[in-house]
Amino acid sequence: MINIEQPSSSWKDYELIDCGDFSKLERFGSCVTIRPEPKALWHKTLTDDKWRQMANVEFKPGAGFGKAGKEDSGTWTTIHPTPEQWVIRYPQVDFKLRLGLTSFKHVGVFPEQATNWDFIHSTVKDLCARQSQPPKVLNLFAYTGAASLAALRGGAEVTHLDSVRNVVTWARTNMELSGMDGIRWIVEDALKFARREVRRGNLYQGIILDPPAYGHGPDGERWKLDECLFEILSLCNRILAPHDSFLVLNLYSNGYSAVLAETLARSAFGSDGELVAGESVLCDRFGKKLPLSVFARLKR
Repeated sequence: MINIEQPSSSWKDYELIDCGDFSKLERFGSCVTIRPEPKALWHKTLTDDKWRQMANVEFKPGAGFGKAGKEDSGTWTTIHPTPEQWVIRYPQVDFKLRLGLTSFKHVGVFPEQATNWDFIHSTVKDLCARQSQPPKVLNLFAYTGAASLAALRGGAEVTHLDSVRNVVTWARTNMELSGMDGIRWIVEDALKFARREVRRGNLYQGIILDPPAYGHGPDGERWKLDECLFEILSLCNRILAPHDSFLVLNLYSNGYSAVLAETLARSAFGSDGELVAGESVLCDRFGKKLPLSVFARLKR
């Protein structure tokens, strides 16, 4: 069975207002953005004029944006004044995120991931209640750290890894804004790190993977997810504890399905444990569901 999940409507600091014509109109706290969205194949519900009346900023992609396996930079056009940086809160787990306008259309959070944050937080809390030591959780491709904060708030000992140093610095800022500390920060290539952890014999009770379709290591080396994903998952199986452990796999690539995520996870991690797969979506004010990623979650 494939699950369809979306953030709770009680999260007041985020809303997908409208989507369509390959764009989405979103509110993050008090800032409303217009951004490209290749999966919004239908027509928008509101008029272009209404979008611009509501929006603070619009992202304009540069030449080649999203082409040939890369995401070229673009620029933000100001429609109504807004700060370059601002803070939102995720009250369900109680952490804060500093947002900002980046040159790659992102603002520092992927809101459809909220259900994964809820799962991580509740699973870690359950593990903490059943054992004397905090569970060790590894967050690979960890971006600005929302999943790391969910694990930390639940009581985990968290290792946060990303290959981009300024993104790791951004995640540290989010931890400090949230009044927490103690995360282990690593700037490294995820595949290389996983190989070393296997050699060292280290084990984690939780592993979170949220890889992009294409990426660069800290030294600029390029990689393509299709070519290394199963190897990463197979390595993670060797460093995930066989009992009282969990995995969260999230995939954004166009063409990836929940069935593919489920089959990947089962092939890499075996038949033990409870595996759930599905799609993470956002629903706009008019009931249109925008699918943005697929996930597989395993509990042993």
